Amino acid sequence: MIPARYAASRFPAKLMQDLAGKPVIVRTYEAAVKTKLFDDVYVVTDSDLIYDTIIKEGGLAIMSKKEHDCGSDRIAEAVMQMDVDIIVNVQGDEPFTDRESLEGVMKVFEADIHKEIDLASLMVRITDEEEINNPNTVKVIVDNRNFALYFSRSPIPYPRAKNDHTVYYKHKGIYAFRKSALMDFQRLPMLPLEATEKIEAIRYLEYGKKIKMVETNVQGIEIDTPDDLKKAQAAWK
Repeated sequence: MIPARYAASRFPAKLMQDLAGKPVIVRTYEAAVKTKLFDDVYVVTDSDLIYDTIIKEGGLAIMSKKEHDCGSDRIAEAVMQMDVDIIVNVQGDEPFTDRESLEGVMKVFEADIHKEIDLASLMVRITDEEEINNPNTVKVIVDNRNFALYFSRSPIPYPRAKNDHTVYYKHKGIYAFRKSALMDFQRLPMLPLEATEKIEAIRYLEYGKKIKMVETNVQGIEIDTPDDLKKAQAAWK
């Protein structure tokens, strides 16, 4: 499932921006299909323009019936009546989505025989100081089993004593959910930490859900700003 909201706050209409001759959302859809990991791939959107664009390209799309605060809510509406076990959420602004990373989050559930894990997500190590301090980059810290402890737009952990051993991870916006966890998410109200940080993953933690983080070496390019789009256009070439 690829949630696709037209009116992004930081970069309005970013999903319809041109990337090598096609809109960003189409490139992301094609990348997800190309992995050949899924029974079906859908774009879930509140935009007639995005819906029509995906259908015209021969893809599958679902119109969201109402406004939503985040992608998880939008996907929950779309899959409510579907007979599925695991749903994977690929962000619409990730045209460089790759098979290896998606396989990583899906394998979490194959090994979870006791169904301890509610959802899985990706993290990638970052070392650039500007990126570490950039509030558009969501950071995550984990325990010794790689379960998420917290997500923040601030640098976490905070290096009180400067050293070269502090490791930072960026949260990549790809999730795999058990359907039950996703249904819980959409019925539970937002709590203060999520409201403060504006990070939907925090809601799962605030309600005691278990998020297994999987490390990947694939950086990719998330298109949050016009500068990100320029980087993506250069990388595509």
